Amino acid sequence: MKRKILAMIMSTALVMTVFTGCGVHGNTAFDGQHSAVSGQEDTGEGDVPGQGVGANDGEADGTESGAMADGDSRGVKIRVGSLKGPTSMGLLRLMDQAEKQESFNDYEFTMTASADELLPAVVAGDLDIVLVPANVASVLYMKTEGGVSVIDINTLGVLYMVSGDEDIADMGDLKGRTVYLTGKGTTPDYVLQYLLRENGLTTADVKLEYKSEAAEVAAVLAQTPEAVGVLPQPFVTAACAQNEELSVVMDLTREWEAVQGEGGSRLVTGVTLVRSSFLEGNREAVEKFMEEHCASAAFANEHVEEAAELAAAAGIIDKAEVAARAMPRCNITYIDGDEMKTALSGYLAVLFEQDAASVGGGLPGDDFYFIR
Repeated sequence: MKRKILAMIMSTALVMTVFTGCGVHGNTAFDGQHSAVSGQEDTGEGDVPGQGVGANDGEADGTESGAMADGDSRGVKIRVGSLKGPTSMGLLRLMDQAEKQESFNDYEFTMTASADELLPAVVAGDLDIVLVPANVASVLYMKTEGGVSVIDINTLGVLYMVSGDEDIADMGDLKGRTVYLTGKGTTPDYVLQYLLRENGLTTADVKLEYKSEAAEVAAVLAQTPEAVGVLPQPFVTAACAQNEELSVVMDLTREWEAVQGEGGSRLVTGVTLVRSSFLEGNREAVEKFMEEHCASAAFANEHVEEAAELAAAAGIIDKAEVAARAMPRCNITYIDGDEMKTALSGYLAVLFEQDAASVGGGLPGDDFYFIR
């Protein structure tokens, strides 16, 4: 059955990744990879009822029972996968500590270019914890019939509206304009269309022109500064640095919060998932990871220059100075518990209303949200 899930994910999960960020608010941090899974018909089944993803993987990873790594006096060995971008920025301090054997658990980190490289590894039991786009987490939960649980939000919104037209101050100013953004049916598309609708606008009022990647949107803005584009960090910082006429005219995270109001959902970019079977066998180690992740995310926000050096060394962003400018807007965060559930469930409900397939055809149950 596991092979069937893996094959289905590989053949039908179309993931578009963009950078996000991480920032701490109580339990908050920013990071990012925006992604959307294509709305294909049923793209997979769950594992055997009563067993989560990796439930039979004890032999494969040797950690289901909480065994320590050979010759290591630290805690459980945990294999962590993340995306090469802002999501990983919130882990940089922990990665550095793990390399120096200063972390509580024995971590093995893997960074990939896109979420579709991480998902099969989770299904196969080759990764225990992964940081992925919020809607992809929901899709994986639905396909594995509860085989994964979300333990925290690691990145809030990293989408910004960029233009050289200083007359654009709010959504109403977009009427009659063309907005350039990445692919139709992806997170930026869902977010923008939701915000337009909540502000009394439709695609009849605002033309949406889709590009295949953020770099193409940046290229349009470079050639025509008066145009309007939606970009994620760190593309925003790079585009504005290359053209002094460009600036951020709207922060879509703030626009989302204005629509939702106090106590509403949040614009969530990335979340952290754990295999349910691994969590059941290693709860204390997972909770320790959550503590270390929270501290690492806080470090990224409070020690930007040092974190930027780590980002450059890890190859996430080529130059530390560029990383230092981008990271404060990457919304790196750490949010868990009831606050996480409220923020994430509301966000997924908005996506579900627009396109059920974007979250796996349904909304996750309460067991999706791990609350200590």
